[in-house]
Amino acid sequence: MNKCFLIAALCVLPLAANAQEEKAERLDSATVSASRAGKQTPVTYTSLGKADLQDANPMNSLPMTLNLLPSVVTYNEGGTGLGNSAMTIRGSKGSQINVTLNGITLNDAESQEVFWVNIPSLTNFLSSVQVQRGLGTSANGAGAFGASINMSTAFVGAQPTGSVELSAGSYMTGIASGAVSTGLLPGGFYFNFAGNLGHTDGYIRNAKVNSQSLFAVLGWLSGKRSLRLTYLMGNQKSGITWDGIDLEQYAKDRRYNGAGEYYDEEGNVHYYPNQTDNYRQHHVQLNYTRAFGDRFTWSNTVNYTRGDGYDEYYKSNKKLKNYGFPADINPARSDIVYRKGMDNDYGVVNSNLRYRTRVLDVTGGLSWSIYRGGHWGQVLWTKTLGDVESPDWYSGTAIKRDASAFVRAEYHPLAWLTAYADLQYRSIRYSMTGVDDDWIEYGRAEEDRFNYNTTWRFFNPRGGITASWGAHKLYTSVAVGNREPGRGDIKENVKGTGLPIKPEKMVDFEAGYEFTGSRVVLHANLYAMEYWDMLLETGRLSSSGYAVKENVPRSWRRGVELSAAWQPLRWLKADGNVTLSMNQIADYTSYVPYDDYSGTVPINYGKTTMLMSPSTIGMGRLTFTPGKAWLFSVDGKYVGKQYLDNSMRKEMEIPSYFVMDAQLQKGFDIGPGHLTVAFYVHNLLNHMYYASGWRWESISPADGNLYSGVGVYPQPPINFMAKVRFTF
Repeated sequence: MNKCFLIAALCVLPLAANAQEEKAERLDSATVSASRAGKQTPVTYTSLGKADLQDANPMNSLPMTLNLLPSVVTYNEGGTGLGNSAMTIRGSKGSQINVTLNGITLNDAESQEVFWVNIPSLTNFLSSVQVQRGLGTSANGAGAFGASINMSTAFVGAQPTGSVELSAGSYMTGIASGAVSTGLLPGGFYFNFAGNLGHTDGYIRNAKVNSQSLFAVLGWLSGKRSLRLTYLMGNQKSGITWDGIDLEQYAKDRRYNGAGEYYDEEGNVHYYPNQTDNYRQHHVQLNYTRAFGDRFTWSNTVNYTRGDGYDEYYKSNKKLKNYGFPADINPARSDIVYRKGMDNDYGVVNSNLRYRTRVLDVTGGLSWSIYRGGHWGQVLWTKTLGDVESPDWYSGTAIKRDASAFVRAEYHPLAWLTAYADLQYRSIRYSMTGVDDDWIEYGRAEEDRFNYNTTWRFFNPRGGITASWGAHKLYTSVAVGNREPGRGDIKENVKGTGLPIKPEKMVDFEAGYEFTGSRVVLHANLYAMEYWDMLLETGRLSSSGYAVKENVPRSWRRGVELSAAWQPLRWLKADGNVTLSMNQIADYTSYVPYDDYSGTVPINYGKTTMLMSPSTIGMGRLTFTPGKAWLFSVDGKYVGKQYLDNSMRKEMEIPSYFVMDAQLQKGFDIGPGHLTVAFYVHNLLNHMYYASGWRWESISPADGNLYSGVGVYPQPPINFMAKVRFTF
């Protein structure tokens, strides 16, 4: 506790908050504003504009770009932002963070995760990002369950513009991107296009990434009408990195990655060159918005998302019968190469109607979506048989239908007072059929297949009050959220390897104060996120890297978030934030499986701290702008100790760490354009640390002993990136 107060004292003077003013809404961004908080909405949020996103390290994925925001912790499996990146907000992981692009949910309907590697270099295409902490506002489709990230690409410049950006850095990282916009043409038409190519070898072995992304908008604005067609494509081929390494190997070679490792007859080690994750995704959105007078705005969006891809693996000495071959095949074991494939189709229809006067702002929305996900396994080769016509190993299909409605109102009875109410109703139907990848390995009969069907119905109310006078603002709110389990959690339950899975429920209390002065901005927020049947990771991974979860009857996240910005001189600014929190489970029991999957054994740990939930998170940044177009900044991020599971055992601890970054930027006016040269240093102090991981544990039926181990993701030492950007 003394450490917490010390860090708070150190951070109070340079604490940071983003006090960026909300820009006036345009007709072309009305659909985005439906899920966003306004200046007087009693919701805890931070916003980033286009300039903030463009100034970020080009190697960073969006989670890494958001790393300095309050209560955010990020990590990357391969050591560079181009690979698999993940983030937590107030300890809430990806499946509890609702992510929207132009009002459309990006979370995978089954896993509820956003796989950021599948939408590379997204920051190049965004005009703004709003991060809401807590339950936030209702959105079309799935609601947030810990935080939400609302992203917008809606932006129409008045004049034609273009840009070219080239970046290069450590670990053979190279990124090239370009963008062009026609601006608003006669007749109201406009066209925006952007593309990106990225490559990195990664910090650890097999963390290579080759990625491409495209973004295009064809739009029309005329008076009170707007029509916009948006296309976004992400394509990536990356080495598999989610296995991590154990601590013994970490001490020997922290860049080691055992994915695809095998031995020949002489005992020589080899690595399968195509141990990779491959995925391509296409998003197409059509939006029509119409204003009726000065009070009504009607916005409609149709979205279609198509994704397909596979993981490819080399595995040694596997039982062929577990991969669909006859039980009497001889020899029974062999090295094999196989793929685990998937494809999915996701269609959404959203419609929002907004009514706004001087004292009343009401938005209502309807949304309907359908998701179809296919999963299958294919054996490509065995050492004993060579290339093979793969038998049916496994295949399954899932269908998810989601219908929701919300109405949100802000009422201003007095100039300084805002009352807020937000009601959402969701109905979800989910069905799952087929055979899972490890079905036969667990001894299941072929006829004993998935045949899962269920329906969930949730009501999620929210309400609050904001009082503003002069430079001061006070707000308080309470919100109720419900959320359904994901596919992986249901699969583990249906197979009988876990506990019965139930939806989770949360009540979120928020209270905050803001002061906005000419040189100082202060923000303090108290929160209490109270959970019932929370789905929390056990620390175990599935065979494809999915974090398996189970319900925890009673738990909570309670804390205080402090942030501030201080600009004593024109050329000097100090920013920072700190979060002090308790993230606890009232009474935790771990159900540890026998190593032959014949059953589980309960182990009770009593009151514990949730996994991957540091009690202290702090950030400080100094920014110098000593001359025209010069910028130099240095920042530091502190993350307190965490645990890889919910037991609080010392051997499951991730030590606290502190990482410093620096940025130097200089701009030049060249003819009609502007050239920016930037240099980035990450991990300035060359700190060797790991930021996340997972654990396995099992009990031997023979002796009853508990066996466990961990896998961690080493983060890179000091590394560098340079960027040249020309805009015109």
